[in-house]
Amino acid sequence: MKYLQECRQLADRQQYELLRHNAEHYFHETGDGALLALLAMACAHLGDRDGAERALIELHDNRVVLDLAGHVDLAAAQLLTGRLQLASERLEMVLNEQPDNALALARLAFCRMHNGDLEQARILYQRSVELHPHRLPAWVSLTKLYLLAHQPEHAEQTLQQAMMWLEQLRPQLPDSVVQIQQVQLQNLQLEVWVACDQLATAEAWLERQQGVVQEEDWVACVTTFSQILSGVDRHDTAEEALRNALKVYPKNLSLITAVVELLQLAGRTQQAIVLLRRGIALIRQGEAGGPEMEVVFWARMSTICLHQRHKQARKAAEKACELATGLERSDNLPELRVWQIQAQAKNAQAQVESQAQNYDVSERLFKELLEQNPWFLPSLQGLGQQYMQLGRIDEAVELFNRIREIDPTKGFSALISARQFPEDEQTLERIEKAARLPSLEGSMASGVLFQLASAREKRKDYDRAFTLAADANNGSKKFLQYDPEAHRQRCARIRHAFSRELFEARQGCGYRGEDESLPVFVLGMPRSGTTLVEQILGSHSEIFGAGELGVIPQRIAGLDRWERHVGSGRQYPDCVDDLTPPVTQGIARGILEELKGLASNDKSGARFIVDKLPHNFENIGLIKFLFPKAKIISVRRDPRDIALSNYFTDYQAKHGGMGFAYDMEWIGQQLADHNLLMHHWMKVFPGELLEIQYEDLIENTEFQTRRMLKYIGVEWEPQVLSFNELDRPVKTASVWQVRQPIYKTSTAKWERYKSHLAQLIKGTNAKIEWEPIEMERFPVPGMFTGGVALYKEERLDEAEYEFKKVLHHFPEHGGAHFMVGLIYVRKGHLKDGIAMMEKGLAVCPWNRNWRKDLIQACEMAGDTQRVSELTRVPSSTDTPDLEAANEGERQYSTSVNAATDACHEH
Repeated sequence: MKYLQECRQLADRQQYELLRHNAEHYFHETGDGALLALLAMACAHLGDRDGAERALIELHDNRVVLDLAGHVDLAAAQLLTGRLQLASERLEMVLNEQPDNALALARLAFCRMHNGDLEQARILYQRSVELHPHRLPAWVSLTKLYLLAHQPEHAEQTLQQAMMWLEQLRPQLPDSVVQIQQVQLQNLQLEVWVACDQLATAEAWLERQQGVVQEEDWVACVTTFSQILSGVDRHDTAEEALRNALKVYPKNLSLITAVVELLQLAGRTQQAIVLLRRGIALIRQGEAGGPEMEVVFWARMSTICLHQRHKQARKAAEKACELATGLERSDNLPELRVWQIQAQAKNAQAQVESQAQNYDVSERLFKELLEQNPWFLPSLQGLGQQYMQLGRIDEAVELFNRIREIDPTKGFSALISARQFPEDEQTLERIEKAARLPSLEGSMASGVLFQLASAREKRKDYDRAFTLAADANNGSKKFLQYDPEAHRQRCARIRHAFSRELFEARQGCGYRGEDESLPVFVLGMPRSGTTLVEQILGSHSEIFGAGELGVIPQRIAGLDRWERHVGSGRQYPDCVDDLTPPVTQGIARGILEELKGLASNDKSGARFIVDKLPHNFENIGLIKFLFPKAKIISVRRDPRDIALSNYFTDYQAKHGGMGFAYDMEWIGQQLADHNLLMHHWMKVFPGELLEIQYEDLIENTEFQTRRMLKYIGVEWEPQVLSFNELDRPVKTASVWQVRQPIYKTSTAKWERYKSHLAQLIKGTNAKIEWEPIEMERFPVPGMFTGGVALYKEERLDEAEYEFKKVLHHFPEHGGAHFMVGLIYVRKGHLKDGIAMMEKGLAVCPWNRNWRKDLIQACEMAGDTQRVSELTRVPSSTDTPDLEAANEGERQYSTSVNAATDACHEH
């Protein structure tokens, strides 16, 4: 039937809005029940779960008889609504009768992939594209499968084939379809580049896109890039990409939202709040978005503040609801969009009432939303969690089962959220059985198993608890990219770079102004007690606990970007020897300025800001390079308790590189690396760091707290012992413990798991070995930027001498090659100058300004062939000439800008 063929073609082309319209129209016109499967598929793709369910119910109630193609359509709708097993059985039935049904093969491959059978999925997808190579979604899925299987080379090859088919099909497809599929392939290309560790290539493409596409499209590319980076635990680089994009479009609300999401994941709540306020200010000033976006921002603000800033959360929710009501009078938004925005505001209000234990009010609000949309996930979660708190288990389970059809992990995790563990064995067994069913997450829901492990531990079923934690960790490990040997080598390189000799040779570096004591760094192994220490300190009137900040990792990412920018071939920590006193002072001032903006209103005058990012124990050298008198508190704890606590924690995408926590041997190795690093720092900075033992803090809180306050330089205040009453955000894995008074049950927990510590002991006690470190150093810092300064002053001979000194130490330094080439050209030595410029551009092929300078030099030399080659569109291997420093790194205001300007001239 022609109308069915037309609708299926729309599905193939991913034109789901048009598919929904046409399927509804043809169904009312013909009554053909086969259209209901296509309608359900379209609604599910568009996020209209309610519409999809209605179509499926109608199809079932009408007892529609489907042909094989109809069964394949219905299987797609079942897949999209979480009915993976039903879809798989239906597709197997179709393939029994039509073994060469390419679409059924592709959809069955999807089922196999999400069941964890990657090899079978690959075979099915490969067979599908061989039978029907024109169906681009199958190529896309096959590429994703290779990425999931950690085979980026095969992914790249498959992606290139998909791009080839798109080019062949382009004349036959509507422009809108080409655009949809082109965006999918571009996003996949970014994933492939990241998987192949070709960040410079990805950055280059993004830089070129910024110049040729609209702001909205470019921002979408950048946010996709950041999501991909986050997915491989490169959150620092993801945040850097977003913040650099914000420099280009500082008023773009999508970028602000993306950064806020990363900050929330990282537990950096105060920074997220500051950024949300900035977005709201832009909206109110009419510089970005509209009234609907202000509602969204206020609702998000309420969610962020919910657990620790109750008054602020209520005010934000009330503001969101007030503004949302006004949207009813707007004719500028579609009705569905208005409802979605109003629902966000109302759900935020319901969450606030629930948190305040106004359960009748919150239940009424949640139910009003669910009456309008039974599949509204935030209200299902909120009401279900409230029912759990009130002991209404059956009602909660009913809601969680509905959530499971949308998102299995969230559905089952909700049952034991907020530390509300089921008390009966039957409920625990029921949750575990469901957690081990195939889902879109894979063969098991690791997040649910982690929570079940905690539930079993509470019931003192320790062997079962460890088994669940082990299964959860093993299920998560396959998605990680953690390399313990690489981490050990990096630690060795850090120790080598930050030697005592470096600090003696670089005296004068760092900020020594009146605010030099402002930052306090609390660090140590994750789960060592850093949150408890910060909470105690943050109770002091002169100290503000800002949580886990990314200020130091961000600066490290900025240094790496600068080295890529000038083509030095180096990266952190090697490059610290090139930091001049003005540069280090500029970095430090930028950090101080950022920290001062984080303190809450009631502590805006705080003298000290605490950054408690645990993994800053790796960065103590840089911290002391920037802040010679920084206050650094190292928290130590029984390594066995640290290990068990990490192993039982699901960090998900937490900021700070937590991949080690999913393997007991890796944890042991990380503990050993931490100990060796701390031994090194104690030798380099004798008497300058304060070490606090967690067990001593638990045993004698007042004595140890007095030590910390004296070390920081503030007077004793008794209220610090009531730290658990402090009203401030805590978004770490320790959030529940710090709300309790000091208790001793957190010590010596390892004794319950004695029989499970063999791998931990193996990792901890193994001999620490690393490859020999080769690290060429600059005899004095700033030779390259010094040469740039001389060049700008037209002192060419002196500049040439400086650049050649750089090349003596680093023969492959792209920037030095290029600058020598510029000088040669200026002196009339065109041939030699062009040769040197070519060497520089070969190292940094992404630098468009260098390319322009080389083109002009070749024109002067009459080399028209080379000019033609250089003026062609840059290849996909090019990378961007981006600003080197990260946001806030004003230390480069002189040196970097001068170098950049000089490299743009000839």
